[in-house]
Amino acid sequence: MKRFINLYIAIASGLLLWAAWPVSPLTFLIFVAWVPLLWLESKVESRKKFFLLTYVTMFIWNVATTWWIWNASPPGGVAAFLANSLLMCLPWLGFKIAKKWLGEKIGYISLIAFWMCFEYIHLQDWGLSWPWLTLGNSFATHPEWVQWYEYTGTSGGTLWILVVNIFLFLHIKNNFYKTSSKTYKNLFAGILLLVLPIAFSLFGNTRTKMPGTNSNIVIVQPNIDPYEKVSEAAGSFEAQLQKLITISEKEVDDNTALILWPETALYTASRIDEEGLKKNYFLNPLWSFLQRHPNASLFTGIESYRMMNAKTKYSEDFNGQYFETYNGSMVIDSSGAQSFYHKSMLVPGVETLPWFLKFIDKWFAKFGGTTAGYAKQKERTVLEAKGGFKIAPSICYESIYGEFMSKYIRNGANLICIITNDGWWKKTPGHKQHMNYARLRAIETRTWVARSANTGISCFIDPYGTVINAQPYNTAAAIKLQINPTNRKTFYVQYGDILSKIMVVLSILLLGWNIALKVLTKFFKKKFPALQTNHD
Repeated sequence: MKRFINLYIAIASGLLLWAAWPVSPLTFLIFVAWVPLLWLESKVESRKKFFLLTYVTMFIWNVATTWWIWNASPPGGVAAFLANSLLMCLPWLGFKIAKKWLGEKIGYISLIAFWMCFEYIHLQDWGLSWPWLTLGNSFATHPEWVQWYEYTGTSGGTLWILVVNIFLFLHIKNNFYKTSSKTYKNLFAGILLLVLPIAFSLFGNTRTKMPGTNSNIVIVQPNIDPYEKVSEAAGSFEAQLQKLITISEKEVDDNTALILWPETALYTASRIDEEGLKKNYFLNPLWSFLQRHPNASLFTGIESYRMMNAKTKYSEDFNGQYFETYNGSMVIDSSGAQSFYHKSMLVPGVETLPWFLKFIDKWFAKFGGTTAGYAKQKERTVLEAKGGFKIAPSICYESIYGEFMSKYIRNGANLICIITNDGWWKKTPGHKQHMNYARLRAIETRTWVARSANTGISCFIDPYGTVINAQPYNTAAAIKLQINPTNRKTFYVQYGDILSKIMVVLSILLLGWNIALKVLTKFFKKKFPALQTNHD
C-alpha cells in the first residue's frame, strides 16, 4: 500500500478534477482538486517521478472529462488525451524547478503564472489548441458565482481556483505533523478568498432590465444524425432542406427578423459554390421559403467552396483550377446572400493539423471536414441581419474561445449566434458542457446568445448566463423569443484578457530569473570549486 501511495494521490487529484467538472453538481471540489498534486510536489524529490505522477493526474482528468471525443474521431481522441496531458505537465514541472531555485513563495507564484500562461497559449490558434479544460470553465453551470467574468473572463476563474487551492494546501502542509501551535491563517485566507468572489457576484451585480422589442428570433433544431447526414443516409439534400423549412414554418411570423439553422445545415457531398447560390437548382425551396418571409434574415451553416484566381495558403488544385473549401456560414434573405463567415478556429485532428504533424494526416477520421485544412477567416467581421441584429458568428466549438468572441462585440456585434453540430459526440456530457460554456460568453460580453445545435441543445441565453427554452437532445424543434439587441461593452470586451497577458509577462520574467540564477551558480562553481551552494 505504502509503495503506491504517491500513485493513489495522483489518481485522487485527477478524479477530483473530473468530479468537479460540468455538468457534475460537485463544482466546489475544484477548490481542493489540486491539493493532492501540490502535496506530491512537496514530498517527491525526483523531478522525473513528479513529472510521471503529474501526467497520471492530467491523463485521468482529460480522459474522464472528455472521453466522448472518441465518438467523433478515435485517433483524434487518443492524440488529444496523450498530447494535452503532456502539455498540462509543463507548467507543473516549471513550478517545481522554480520553487527549488527561487524559493517557496516565488515557486507558488510561478505555478499560477505558468499555468495561466499555458491556458492563454492554448486559447490561441496554434494548431493544437484545445482549451476545453480551461480551469475557469468549471463554473459554467454556476454563472451566479462568476458574474464578475465581465471584467476578467475565465482567466479570473482560473486565478481564483489556483489561489484557493494553494492556501488550503499550505494550511494542511503546515499543520499536518503539528500537535500544538497550529496556525490557521492560510485556512482563513483560503476561505475568505473562496467566499468573497461569490458574494460579490451574488450581491454586487445589478441586473439591467432589457426593454422589449417586436422583433423575434427563431432557432431551429432539425435533429439530423450527423453521421447519416454526411453519408446522406438520412435522405437526400432536398429532404433535409425541406425538414429545416417545415420546422421553421411552425414558429416564423411577420415579426421574425432572424432565423438560425445549425452548422452545415446546407451540406452536399460536393459542397456548395458560394458564388453560384442563385444558380443552384437544389436551393430553390430555400429561396421560396425566404420570399414567403421577406422581413427575415437566415443565418445558417453551409459546407461551401469558392474558386480562386490564384493559389492561396489554403487552396486546393483541381485540374489546374484553385479553390478553397469552408466550414462556413452565411446571412441570407429573399434578395440573396448578404455576407459569409468562414470558421476560424478549426478542430485539431479532424479539420486541421499543424505542419509538424502532417505525417499522421491519414490516421485521423473526418467528420464532414478535411485535415488537409479548411480555409480560415482572420477578421472578426460582424454580420448584419434584419431587425438591427449584428451577429457575432460562432461555428462549432469556437464559442469556447472567450477573447476570440469578445472581439466581435468590440467590433459592434450585439448578438452572439452559435451554430453547432454536437451530434458527433452522441448523447454524452460533451454537448451539455458545450452549451454551458456559452453561458460564460454571455456574461463576459453581457450579450444575448442564440444557439442552434443540430441535435441539441438549442436555446437562448440572456446576458447573465440564464438559459431560456433549452431543447432536449435528439429532438426536432423550433423556438422563438423576442430579444432587444444590447450595445454594452464590458471591461473584458474593451481590454481583453488582461490577467492572462500579465501572467505571460510574469512567466517570462520568472523563467529569465531562474535561468540567470542557474547560469551564475554554474559559473561560480566552475570558477570557485570550493564554493558550496544550496542548489545542485
